[in-house]
Amino acid sequence: MPTLSDKLKALGVNIGAEGLKHREKPPSHPIESVVAGKEINTPFGEAYVIEEVYEYDPRAEDTPLLFQASLEKVSRWIGDQNLTKFNPQSISFIDTETSGLAGGTGTYAFLIGIGEFTKQGFKLSQFFMRDPYEEPAQLAAVLGALSNTEVLVTYNGKSFDVPLLNTRFITNGEPPPLKSQSHIDLLHLARRIWRDRLPSRTLGSIEENILGLQRTGEDIPGWMVPTIYFDYIKTGDARPIKGVLYHNAMDILSLATLLNHISGIMDDPYGGLVEEGIDLISIGRIYEDMGEIDAAAKCFALGLEFNLPLNIRKKAIFRWSIMEKRRNNYDQSLQLWQNAAQDEELYAYEELAKVFEHKFKDFSQAIYWTELAISTLDSSGFSQLERSLWVPKFEHRLNRLKRKAQRKKDS
Repeated sequence: MPTLSDKLKALGVNIGAEGLKHREKPPSHPIESVVAGKEINTPFGEAYVIEEVYEYDPRAEDTPLLFQASLEKVSRWIGDQNLTKFNPQSISFIDTETSGLAGGTGTYAFLIGIGEFTKQGFKLSQFFMRDPYEEPAQLAAVLGALSNTEVLVTYNGKSFDVPLLNTRFITNGEPPPLKSQSHIDLLHLARRIWRDRLPSRTLGSIEENILGLQRTGEDIPGWMVPTIYFDYIKTGDARPIKGVLYHNAMDILSLATLLNHISGIMDDPYGGLVEEGIDLISIGRIYEDMGEIDAAAKCFALGLEFNLPLNIRKKAIFRWSIMEKRRNNYDQSLQLWQNAAQDEELYAYEELAKVFEHKFKDFSQAIYWTELAISTLDSSGFSQLERSLWVPKFEHRLNRLKRKAQRKKDS
């Protein structure tokens, strides 16, 4: 019976590092002369790894690389309650540097960075493929490093890094190892929290605008990484690889810092960690999606105390008001609808008319808000389409309300 590797070969899939040309000449500036590392013996030969431990400073008030937050809210948002029971030392932060940006079976992870919390400090291990034929050994060393991993933390790793790594194991005839672990892809949370404030939610943008981190001139843009590696394979000059190692290291360190930051603001957005009203509104939406209505209402209330962009303010009032209506908190929803009516939000006039008609049976107030809506549509700069949609609805409601009011008066 043909093996999985045989089937993949028949389909034209690269097995191992067959798609990369083996370097025939000794490297002119080998990686060992550029950055200190060590060789790990595996059943497939030696793998090269660069390790560094960032020791915790007990005197520092803020130690972003020391895990000190709860993952309770993050676990609820992801829908994985196992995250509340794990050992912090079973977390692995993963980021890869590859021979191509599109992924797929022809893309190789020539550098695999893994970060982990240890008792001594935050440990960063970077597994570098010195030669294409080292891929089986590199993957074996990575598998050993991930042997105790229960939780993966990535940035866009669900779409890129994890499928890529699993593919590399499969094409080397091994079962994919990244299947059973819990997975926190921080990109998705970052998008939810900062999509209304930041035009870009790349990790670099989050570093600069949220975490306050600045990379040195040693960094290189991600789009240059494949070219640098192919040049290294061709020339044997590993000196430019130092910039790739720095880039990968910063990504891993930022992941650990970002996990602490997001966990902290999700657990307690009211204690001063969140300094922007737009962020409070975004966290409020997340709480609402998780069914934590009291917490969501508190975030909306605090967020609206800030000087928000008008479109953000309007959306927040709408969402909060409907949320309060659903839990029959009409005192709060009435106040919110009245505020929205001052901004000439048409849904607010309709909600006020509906609640006074059906909830409080106060037809005079229902008529007042319906007539105010019609006069607002007549006097303000609404489009013809908006008028054609809303005016008939309000006129129909007004006629019905007047009939109800008359019957009540006659009875």
